[in-house]
Amino acid sequence: MIERYSRPQMVAIWQAQTKFRIWFEIEAHAATKQAQLGLIPKEAAKIIWQKGKDIIFDVKRIDEIEREVKHDVIAFLTHLAEIIGEEARFVHQGMTSSDILDTTLSVQLKRATDILLADIDDLLSALKKRAFEHKYTITIGRSHAIHAEPTTFGLKLAQAYAEMRRNRERLLAAQREIAICAISGAVGTFANIGPEVEQYVAQKLGLNIEPISTQIIPRDRHAAYFATLAVIASSIERIAVEIRHLQRSELLEVEEYFSKGQKGSSAMPHKRNPVLSENLTGLARLIRSMAIPAMENVALWHERDISHSSVERMIAPDATITLDFALARLTNIIENLLIYPQNMKKNLDMLGGLHNSQRILLALTQAGLSREDSYRLVQRNAMKVWQYEGDRANKFAQFLKEDEEVSSALTNEQIDLMFDDNYHLKYVDLIFSRVFDE
Repeated sequence: MIERYSRPQMVAIWQAQTKFRIWFEIEAHAATKQAQLGLIPKEAAKIIWQKGKDIIFDVKRIDEIEREVKHDVIAFLTHLAEIIGEEARFVHQGMTSSDILDTTLSVQLKRATDILLADIDDLLSALKKRAFEHKYTITIGRSHAIHAEPTTFGLKLAQAYAEMRRNRERLLAAQREIAICAISGAVGTFANIGPEVEQYVAQKLGLNIEPISTQIIPRDRHAAYFATLAVIASSIERIAVEIRHLQRSELLEVEEYFSKGQKGSSAMPHKRNPVLSENLTGLARLIRSMAIPAMENVALWHERDISHSSVERMIAPDATITLDFALARLTNIIENLLIYPQNMKKNLDMLGGLHNSQRILLALTQAGLSREDSYRLVQRNAMKVWQYEGDRANKFAQFLKEDEEVSSALTNEQIDLMFDDNYHLKYVDLIFSRVFDE
């Protein structure tokens, strides 16, 4: 975890004190159920809760014990015994370390996901607001970074909204898959602890149960979870890259907000750089990189080995903390994005109406020409515009009208009708209704 790219609420989930509190609650809930089953004294379960409920765990003491015993759960249990006293002998009855570790990780990921879902909701709200604000702000669409046909900036934002809403659904599914409790003993057979205990602890922690564990929760669940975070990161980057491209000096259709006193370059005072969007590209790369080791964790030896442990100690906090930060940053960018419709219109017109080439093509075919001939005629005149070095305004229409083969099929009035840009916007309302369910 790097403080620069983290927010306190998410960081708190992964702090040692939070982890040990969850460990204690799992142990205490298990003891309560075992007492109900008559496996340990009811008074012992009561004392475990009373003495541990409000304790602030001594992290330094636990670390000190771990340096000696070389086992984190044993170190915690030893410290817990120092707090609880004689009744501590009834703690961890029939359980194995992974019962604690895996169930705790599930709790932490579930809580982290709640924050991420709220982050996505904030982003969706920002995207929707700006999309409706620029629903009819016409701009040129680009394929291969080359002018294609007109769209609107609102549609660009609506597409981002739809993508993020899909990501929200994916994240909900990933949360359901990862919110799993497994307290089934050394190799998952419940030999020394009954399934009733697992069911009780799961209910208390708001988790589902793993139908068949080994000594651990199967890691395909975790792989799917981190893969989902990687997909969300990729969507963040897609939006960030679009902003970066549109902010290029040659286009300047949008721009990240540049605050008073902000400086863009140590050498060039004029610079206003898309540094926030560039930062999101970097963070997305990091989050995606964590999906691969999560997938490699699936293939563990037999009922378990420990090769997954070091990986998850790093990627679980880092991926969720970084994604939380990235989502919040993107929301801020969208909310404060400077949008320049006049530049969009200027760029739209810079090629003299070439974006209407398909309309001319279709009109010629409908006038009786073959598609091959129609394409040839339109392309011939379009290439003249590409190569024209002067003011290109209305040049495409002019060249078409001067072309005898074109003018024999279409009147000047018919050609002029092909250059009404509102034609391209006639289904904007329909698309918005599909995206926003309105």
